[in-house]
Amino acid sequence: MITHLPTAEPTAADLAAIDTEWPLIAAELDVLDAQITMLYAEDHGGPTTLDWRRLRRAEARVTRAAAEVAAPPIARRAAV
Repeated sequence: MITHLPTAEPTAADLAAIDTEWPLIAAELDVLDAQITMLYAEDHGGPTTLDWRRLRRAEARVTRAAAEVAAPPIARRAAV
């Protein structure tokens, strides 16, 4: 018998975790967007210098955001 059914709504802890990781999620979405742009550019003569720069910057944002998420909570509060 199932005694505990999952709720349809996220808990406060779930929302807090998403909020904490959101900068990393957004940065990863930026990388994905830059990669898609690069794929479409192949049909139009290849990626431009600006396309490559956009991808490198998006990847750098992922690295910075991942480091912030991985930092202990005390260090994160001090950085804000």
